[in-house]
Amino acid sequence: MALLGLALGIWVLIGLVVLVVILFIYYYNKFVTQGNRIDNSLSQIDVQLKKRADLVPNLIETVKAYAKHEKSIMTEVTNARKVLMGAKDLPSKIKAGDNLQNALKSIFAIAENYPQLRANENFLHLQQELSAIEDKVAYSRQYYNDTILDFNNSIETFPGTFFAKLYNAKKRQFLEITESERKLVKVKFD
Repeated sequence: MALLGLALGIWVLIGLVVLVVILFIYYYNKFVTQGNRIDNSLSQIDVQLKKRADLVPNLIETVKAYAKHEKSIMTEVTNARKVLMGAKDLPSKIKAGDNLQNALKSIFAIAENYPQLRANENFLHLQQELSAIEDKVAYSRQYYNDTILDFNNSIETFPGTFFAKLYNAKKRQFLEITESERKLVKVKFD
């Protein structure tokens, strides 16, 4: 009887050790997977910002043909694109991307004054592509924040918090909108 109790105790101990090893492996793999998702989603934002920046020279050339005296706006868009292409870290890229988007709004405002430009097939195509890319940027930002939320929840809840300390997993920051994006849009009817 004592021998049976000892054997049962050994099996329980082995089971607990196996369970602990499985938990260590599970949380390690979970943190690695979530970290990779965060890196991937950040990369997707970069890809969309680059695609938008790559369309800008074509857009400028199309608009130049119609709006020759709007050089300051063309320069502003070109400079905003250069800043985006030279940005190194995420906050700089996001800020530069927002500045480029604002500069592009000026180009589309110019188009309102040139009916032939608004009807130009190339211009319309570029405008549609930029709009689609903006949607993808917004989706990529949302996905990035969702993966950050998932990761942060994993490291802040029990037992994940224990393993996060063990694996030195730190809370990550969300992408936040800029102060200019927080402002209320004023709608006026004339």
